[in-house]
Amino acid sequence: MSVRVITDNKTLFSSYHLLQANDVVVGRIRLRPGEESLLVDLISRGVHVIPSATSQLCSRSKVLQARLLGHFMGPGTKAVYDLHDMMRLVGEFSGSEQVICKLDRANGGTGVLCFSSIEEVYNQAVLGSLAFPFVVQPFYSDCRDVRVVVLGEVIEAYERHNANNFRHNLHCGGESRPWPLTEAQRAFCLEVMQRADFPYAHIDLLISATGEIRLMEINLRGGLKGARLDQKDYLDLVERVHRKMVAKLTGEQS
Repeated sequence: MSVRVITDNKTLFSSYHLLQANDVVVGRIRLRPGEESLLVDLISRGVHVIPSATSQLCSRSKVLQARLLGHFMGPGTKAVYDLHDMMRLVGEFSGSEQVICKLDRANGGTGVLCFSSIEEVYNQAVLGSLAFPFVVQPFYSDCRDVRVVVLGEVIEAYERHNANNFRHNLHCGGESRPWPLTEAQRAFCLEVMQRADFPYAHIDLLISATGEIRLMEINLRGGLKGARLDQKDYLDLVERVHRKMVAKLTGEQS
């Protein structure tokens, strides 16, 4: 039987139980919360998923990013699943240290919260105001926020800055300007992508005054406000990456 190459979600789910090893599913799979295990089923059946299942799951979950990529995010970054995790963190953080909490599935800066201490986070979690799981990390001050877009050989970077808010997202009032990406920063991004199996990515970095690089988050998709790329260019480049990956799996010319 010839290899199936499925490029839309409707066809994927209408033929889901017919898929066999070496079939290919191209494009992000739309899944409701709780359906993520379907990706495990596809992989266990030998179905190829483009982009990878790991990258799709990471794009959906900041907590998974912290588990897989926490060592790129800086010391003290932890995925928190329950009150036992919170109790351990209370002993690890300084009582007067500012803390950032990231809600798992919130995007665009809406789920990034700042607390004056780890005790405040613990209190909110105990009282039920913070839903598990979430990410906790120190508040890194005096850092630049840099968005890097990697699409095959095309790499674009720009700084985001908001003088009135620690959230530098452009739709939160931030402004952008081109950023001269260094070779070390480029290599850092590619290493992060390799670890989480991202074929392309929107990567948010924190660059300290001393040049230290920390990962904030990574996603398969993100806003292009501030980028030179427009939506058509972006989609064309994503499609080019997809075609090359399909050709490699099927032995056809891209």
